[in-house]
Amino acid sequence: MAFLFERNGSVQRQYKLHITPDEKRWWGVEGGDDLRVFSTDRGRICLLPGYDIEFPELGRLAVEKGARLFFVPFCADERQDFLRLSFCARARAVENEVYVVTAGTVGNLPHVENMDIQYAESAIYTPSDYGFARDGVAAQCTPEAETVAIQDLDLEALNRHRQEGTTTNWNDRRLDLYSLREKVKKRKKGSGGVVE
Repeated sequence: MAFLFERNGSVQRQYKLHITPDEKRWWGVEGGDDLRVFSTDRGRICLLPGYDIEFPELGRLAVEKGARLFFVPFCADERQDFLRLSFCARARAVENEVYVVTAGTVGNLPHVENMDIQYAESAIYTPSDYGFARDGVAAQCTPEAETVAIQDLDLEALNRHRQEGTTTNWNDRRLDLYSLREKVKKRKKGSGGVVE
């Protein structure tokens, strides 16, 4: 589960929807049932913990619900796991024209099963186009170091990009050929859909 601690003191939760094979094997974790989007005083955001960012459908559903920022807390064992996650985070920023903020754990916990090593290069990703960071990376932390990334993000730049970008991925979807639909499941206590 990922937590959102808002500036007004409220706490929101997003259950991780996709569980990795190791999480199932070592800890018996089960996935949540719904994708939430939170209205904050800085815009609508979505939490996509770890493995969830690797499923493009979730990004599309979140943007359809109004999300403009994705927050991705994660724990990756090794660099190749981190790279898979970061490539997917960058893809979500491009295909959905949103900002994606990743925050990974570093160091080691030798006495915790399946947490003995961790690797991260936390970052803030943008759409890859004029008006944003040249390489689509607004800020990036030092690899494998306890570091904080700070960056001002202009939500209006996302709106301008959707209308005037070199490519306009969100607007150019071929909804006459395909669609994406969220299935409604019986909700667990404490979960919910869009949170106002």
